[in-house]
Amino acid sequence: MSNNYFLTTERIGFREWNLGDIEHAMTIWQDEEVTKYTGGPLSVTKIHNRLITENRLLRLYNVQYWPIFLKSTGEFIGCCGLRPYSTGEKIFEIGFYIKRSLWNKGLATEAVHAMIDYAFNSIGAAGLFSGHHPENLISKRILEHSGFTYAHDEFYEPTQLEHPSYMLLQKDYCTFCTR
Repeated sequence: MSNNYFLTTERIGFREWNLGDIEHAMTIWQDEEVTKYTGGPLSVTKIHNRLITENRLLRLYNVQYWPIFLKSTGEFIGCCGLRPYSTGEKIFEIGFYIKRSLWNKGLATEAVHAMIDYAFNSIGAAGLFSGHHPENLISKRILEHSGFTYAHDEFYEPTQLEHPSYMLLQKDYCTFCTR
């Protein structure tokens, strides 16, 4: 299937969001289970604004939480990507949302590994930041499995909680990239 993917893995294709993707976006950002640790679910208006924001981030910083699809069928999986975290230091935040029907298939880990490679090898990131809700042990496991190390707790506005936060520096990635 050809969907204008700019990045692929064995099973996943990444492409840019477009405003016609509102239905895809709704399947993740309106799902209470998918968004329960990030302050969701979101209204249709907020999802529309989120797509506008994602495209603005792409224009300004060449990053977004890109929509991802199964290459074999074209099925929408969710999104995984980057956003600016500390632009002066070239540190980006990495994150992902996966449709509930596709949980526990290794897709989040596969997408995160691809995004780490993309960040360090294609856009020259110096480091990656990520956080997770204190109760989201799956995200914690994915981050630790991907080479991130705990850095500090950081306040996350949507949940009003301190979230465990992690870093992966480019120099540390190079010793981990043989995973």
